[in-house]
Amino acid sequence: MAVFESDPVLSESDPVLKVVDLAKDYPITRGILFRKQIGTVSAVDGISFELPRAQTLAIVGESGCGKSTVGRLLVGLERPTRGSVFVDGVDLATLSPKALLAKRRDIQIVLQDPYTSLDPRSTVRKIIGEPFDIHPSALPKGKTKKAMVGELMDRVGLNPEFANRYPHQFSGGQRQRIGIARALALRPKIIIADEPVSALDVSIQAQVMNLLMDLRDDFGLSYVFVSHDLSVVRQIADRVLVMYLGRLAEIGSEPQIFEHSTHPYTQALLSAVPVPDPQHQRERESITLGGDLPSPAAPPSACRFHTRCWKAQEICSIETPLPRQLLGEGHLVACHFAEERSMIGTAAGGGDQAQRREP
Repeated sequence: MAVFESDPVLSESDPVLKVVDLAKDYPITRGILFRKQIGTVSAVDGISFELPRAQTLAIVGESGCGKSTVGRLLVGLERPTRGSVFVDGVDLATLSPKALLAKRRDIQIVLQDPYTSLDPRSTVRKIIGEPFDIHPSALPKGKTKKAMVGELMDRVGLNPEFANRYPHQFSGGQRQRIGIARALALRPKIIIADEPVSALDVSIQAQVMNLLMDLRDDFGLSYVFVSHDLSVVRQIADRVLVMYLGRLAEIGSEPQIFEHSTHPYTQALLSAVPVPDPQHQRERESITLGGDLPSPAAPPSACRFHTRCWKAQEICSIETPLPRQLLGEGHLVACHFAEERSMIGTAAGGGDQAQRREP
C-alpha cells in the first residue's frame, strides 16, 4: 500500500471517506465552429457527507438528481467544479498524478450496465487481471496474476475455468460479478456501486445483493451505493442520502429515513414504494407531487423543491434552507418546514401539490 507524506494518522472511528461542498457544473454551448457557452447545468451543488468504515451509504433520488455524478466524482472519472474528497484524510485534489494513481487503489467503482462496462474484445482473465498491470505492487508475494484472477472469480461465484471466455458468453448477472471481481482485485477500502443491480432480473438482483453484503463483511469494505430503488436500498444501507436536483434534501440512518422521514420530498419517495401487505397498502398514504421535475439548467430559486412541495411558503422561494439537525445526531434535513409524519392514516397536507389516493 502506498504511503503519502501527507497521510494523517487516523483511528478506526474516523470516516474512510469525507466529502465537503462537492459541486459539478457542465457548460451548455452553442455553435459548430465557434462554440459559445450560453448556460450551465448544475448537476451537483454543494453536497457534503461522511462515510464510516465498513458501512454503506446509499444515495437515492429521481433520475437526473445527480446521484450518479456524485459517484463518478468520488472515483475521479469527473473533476469537481469545487469541493473536496478526502479518502482516509487525504484530499485527492492535492495529490500529484503519480500519488493520485496510487491512492486510487483505495476507491474502486462497479458501473451500472454490465453489458457496456466490460471490454468485449478482452477475456475475463485480462479484464480482472488488468488492475495488477496498473498496480503491480498490489499482487501478493508468491502469487501469479493467473492465480489471483482464479481466486477472485471463485470468490464472486464464477467458475475459474471460464477465465478465457469473453463477456458476451456470460449472462447479465455473471457480467456484473466480473465487474465486482475487477473492483475487488486491489483490495480497496471503498467501492462505489452505481446502480449495480438495476439492469438485472429480480432473482439475480437478490443474489448480487447478497454477494455485495458478504464481501462487505469479509473484507471490511465501505460502499457508496447509488440507486433509485428504495426497497433495494433498505436491504443494504446503514445511512441514506436523499438528493433533489443536485442538492442534499435529507441524510440520516436507515431507520431515520425510512421510519421517521422529515423532508417532504423523502416522504413522497417513500409513499410511492409498494408494500407486500394489501391491507397496509390500502391504508397507507400516497403523496402525488404536482408539476414536472425542473430543468437543472434553470433550477428554481432558493429551495429547489418548492415548486412541487405542498408545504411551500414565500420564504422557500427566497431563502435557501441550510441542512439542520432534526431527529438527532447524524440526521440533517434541508427544509424550512420539515417535520416527521406518519405515512398511514394522515392527510397529505392539503393544497394542489399533494393529494391522497383514496382506496
